[in-house]
Amino acid sequence: MPDLVITDASKWDHQALPVTDKEQLKREIGVRTATALIVGEIIAVGIFLTPAGMAKSLGSPFWLILVWVVMAALSLCGALCFGELAARFPEAGGGYVYLRETYGPLLAFLFGWMGLLVMDPGLTAAIATGAASYVGYGLHLSPWGNKLVAIVAIVLIALINIRGVKLGAWFVRWLTVLKVGFLSFIVLWTFGTQKGSWSNFLPFVAQRQGSRPLIEALAIATVGSFFSFAGWWDVSKLTGEVRNPSRTMPRAFIYGISIVAAVYILTSAAFVYLVPMEQVTSGQAFAAQIGDVLFGTTGAQVFSFFVIVAVLGSLAPIIMSAPRVYFAMARDGLFFPSAAVIHPRFKTPARAIALQALLASLLVLSGTFEGIISYFFFVVLVFIGLMVFGIFRLRRRGLSQDYSTPGYPFTPIIFLALLLLMLFLLGVGQPRQSFLGVGVVALGVPVYYLIFRRARERAQI
Repeated sequence: MPDLVITDASKWDHQALPVTDKEQLKREIGVRTATALIVGEIIAVGIFLTPAGMAKSLGSPFWLILVWVVMAALSLCGALCFGELAARFPEAGGGYVYLRETYGPLLAFLFGWMGLLVMDPGLTAAIATGAASYVGYGLHLSPWGNKLVAIVAIVLIALINIRGVKLGAWFVRWLTVLKVGFLSFIVLWTFGTQKGSWSNFLPFVAQRQGSRPLIEALAIATVGSFFSFAGWWDVSKLTGEVRNPSRTMPRAFIYGISIVAAVYILTSAAFVYLVPMEQVTSGQAFAAQIGDVLFGTTGAQVFSFFVIVAVLGSLAPIIMSAPRVYFAMARDGLFFPSAAVIHPRFKTPARAIALQALLASLLVLSGTFEGIISYFFFVVLVFIGLMVFGIFRLRRRGLSQDYSTPGYPFTPIIFLALLLLMLFLLGVGQPRQSFLGVGVVALGVPVYYLIFRRARERAQI
């Protein structure tokens, strides 16, 4: 497979389709929007579920906060590496582009293949259905009514993003402001009304009775906290529409992960203040306990509203960023050419956005997305690791860049060590799902060689 490794990116002419100035995406995303995209996608309803599981396993405020701090630092290491990749390749597609330039078109195609067929529409369908279930609960809708609400949410957000990057960015920013604002209100209200007890933090270091052994608890908490930070890399898919990406992207990564870390730590501290660790049973019961303590009988309604805002705030960045991968693939001749068409008025990849919305809506109707996404966490981490490792390959080529990863080479090494730990824990804990996911992605190899590579070669003759 000669396309698997390319030692010089210039040997592969990836620009299969001619691009004129009129066909370029508009660079309208600044630091605020890029930061909001990161924060909006990362923080979802899991903020009420993950800390509960971590607190129950660790049984110690000290270890709970320490895990959040360490995971924030490790995530920041990866984000700083992506800042260099975004500065080197300031175009739409994110990880697809980084894999293409570092390893060649085959790995890049497999990344896009996985995203197009499974991860992107699957995540979109799952998140939209989660929001719709809370709407349906309040309005007493039937199962089909819930599906209709989910599809309407997907279509409306897709139309907003088709209408223009500026409008889509405005929508994401405000959803993020509402989400972070609500969590900030909970923290302030918690400590201001003094409805909890500082004695819940004591003993501060020692584990409570009933918690897991420390090593086992740390492993569980590490996995939970890692996936709580997951998704920050998706904003890189929009680099082709970011103003001054060599400055904007690194700053957005730093600001975004710092905000998320602060929210997680402060919210977890508020939860411990309200509910003693030894009383935590499950994430769902924990959220109900918090709502009851803070808002009494209206707690369920208040949290239902927050869940809807939080979930929509995660849905909007995915619908905004994911289609840029199909757009980049189509421009390279590795996907259907129509996906590379830019709307003549709005200057957005309208057809690629519509494609993702259509696939996600079909998954909502079929109801087949439940559990599918878990099969691809393992392979997603493999791709992320390859992207970060690619920095070493790019540096050896001596290519100049406007931004360099601080602390290189230790920064990427530290992040890659974390990824290897995650891959080991996932491979041991979910071997069937992990390797089935790899198998499905591998099915893209014959598709690449039999369809898109041949079509590309014919187009270049």
